[in-house]
Amino acid sequence: MSVSYIIREGVAGISRARMATITAITALTLSILLVGVLGRVAYNAYMVAQSMRGMVEVEVFLKELDPNETAFVKKRLTSLKMASTITYVSKDSAAAVFKREFGEEGAALADLQFLPASFKLEIREDFPLDSIVTKIEAIRKMDGIDDVTFNQQLLELLESRINTVVLIGGALGLFIMLVSLFLVYNTIRLTIFVRKKLIKAMKLVGATNAFIRWPFIVEGLIQGSISWVLSLGLLLLVFNVVLPAWVPQLAFFVWPWENPFYLILIMLVLSLGMGWLGSNLAARRYIKETSVG
Repeated sequence: MSVSYIIREGVAGISRARMATITAITALTLSILLVGVLGRVAYNAYMVAQSMRGMVEVEVFLKELDPNETAFVKKRLTSLKMASTITYVSKDSAAAVFKREFGEEGAALADLQFLPASFKLEIREDFPLDSIVTKIEAIRKMDGIDDVTFNQQLLELLESRINTVVLIGGALGLFIMLVSLFLVYNTIRLTIFVRKKLIKAMKLVGATNAFIRWPFIVEGLIQGSISWVLSLGLLLLVFNVVLPAWVPQLAFFVWPWENPFYLILIMLVLSLGMGWLGSNLAARRYIKETSVG
């Protein structure tokens, strides 16, 4: 199998169905660009939501406990492994906060020492919502616990928004990628149709289907490579030029995992994968159907 022949024919195939090739590259570029944009936006939205989750506190109010009992309660709270930090708020500290927030009107009430001691728990950002609710119920049943408060509605809203972004973005990206796959498939089919007589001649002299198929696969990979370069250029243009100019507040967007390599690699794999899959499917089917009779 001549590698130089395969590459040469793959490159030449780009010009044989020029308009179809341009359409396929355009669609594939837009789909990979969309994946890149959605990936970066979704990652930043997820990180914002996670940071907001870290701001949600669980406050555990204690009954009248001695220091040993208080320490035992803290040990049990720590064992639940749901909190990144656990802060003890004594009755005096609670009274001082009450005075600061309510001023002179609240000073008299604060002096009565009616506010209980408590523990404030900052929820770990990666802790699941369902597990939080379960742990809260377990805390309420602990000895020495008077009451537990936390904003469950806010957490549920954050979870709902994250799931919605992921679902809509994933569905839209999948739809456009399927359309792009079809266009690559159709482009290779047209190229095969143009070369139908040549394929018959190659089969007559003993060329295998695999040998005939490889130039078309190379053509699909070239389409994928071009789409990757274009989509990456457009992605950088969007986030480095367009968004900072139009919406300066979005200039803080970071790359997923704070490194552009991962998203760029994902886009490259998708581009080449879509080009390979579309061309391989089309070549296998239509070369096999091409009769030498």
